[in-house]
Amino acid sequence: MSLHAVILAGGSGTRFWPLSRAKRPKQFLALATDRSLIVETLARVAALAPPERAWVICGKDHADLVRSELPTMLAGRVLVEPAARNTAPAIGLAAIYALHEDQQATLCVLPSDHHIANPEAFRTAVARAAAAAQDGTLITLGIKPTRAETGYGYLRRGSERGADLYAVDAFVEKPDAKTAERYFSDPAYSWNAGIFIFRADAILKAIERNLPVLHHGLMTMAASIGKPDEAATLAEAFPRLPAISIDYGVMEPEGKLGHLAQVPGDFGWSDVGSFDALSDVKALDARGNLLAGDAFAIDCDNTILLGENGRTLAGVGLRDLIVVDAGDALLVLPRDRAQDVRAIVEALKAAGRHDKL
Repeated sequence: MSLHAVILAGGSGTRFWPLSRAKRPKQFLALATDRSLIVETLARVAALAPPERAWVICGKDHADLVRSELPTMLAGRVLVEPAARNTAPAIGLAAIYALHEDQQATLCVLPSDHHIANPEAFRTAVARAAAAAQDGTLITLGIKPTRAETGYGYLRRGSERGADLYAVDAFVEKPDAKTAERYFSDPAYSWNAGIFIFRADAILKAIERNLPVLHHGLMTMAASIGKPDEAATLAEAFPRLPAISIDYGVMEPEGKLGHLAQVPGDFGWSDVGSFDALSDVKALDARGNLLAGDAFAIDCDNTILLGENGRTLAGVGLRDLIVVDAGDALLVLPRDRAQDVRAIVEALKAAGRHDKL
């Protein structure tokens, strides 16, 4: 078995404005540690997939930034999408390139903007999943919930397929609060983290079964790899691919065919989905405040103060607020409205304020 890491780095991260911008989205921010999320993503899997077996998929606007953040990436391992087409085409692109170099390639597909508190436990789960994938089964990691979360999709566990291996009966949409409580109390339900492990040839066969138009386009590009027309073929064929997620396009129908299984994971996973979620991954003071940069909190509770531009940021008597100073923009909002940051991005777009995006 030959494990390849495939890091998906095409996200825009609008929920972290004003720190996250179009030219430097969330995955390039140091939100959980002193290193960016994408650097941490590559580092935690390096023991299983060394540089010669690591790939990053990104858009053309971020290719140079990827190479700057990840200087150990080998030439040709940063695969640049000519257009954003969602995760199924991105993963298919990685599969054809990995197979071109390694007919035994097994892919570990990782979002670039998540945090994992226990990398060793994560690697153990990935290694177990990679072994289980050798018979052609598509594997996902099911994350043990730590709370009744309404912001995540869930996986429903089916029959046992082996040691720490279960069928996936269904992908479940983000629930309401009452349903989330029920899922949290039922061990059959896991969070869907979007982490997948499968043989490269197996995922291409699954794409062929479920998305034949996508498969045809991928095979056109695969035939050009290493040839003079490689770049031109990618530029022409990739934007024509159907834009669809791997969950909807491949994993859900493959689950119904019995081709999808999950390995349970309990390693401190977080998608770091909003400023409010930072309290799950960063140290807090005695009153539940999160302070970053040159920040001070006086008589504050459960407040996030992020000063990222070298300027002193101070709060007095604040309760349940988020304050983010990015130098050229200041964000202030209640913690329970953290998901609404994206509305500011939309308002800036509507106003033509592209200088702030």
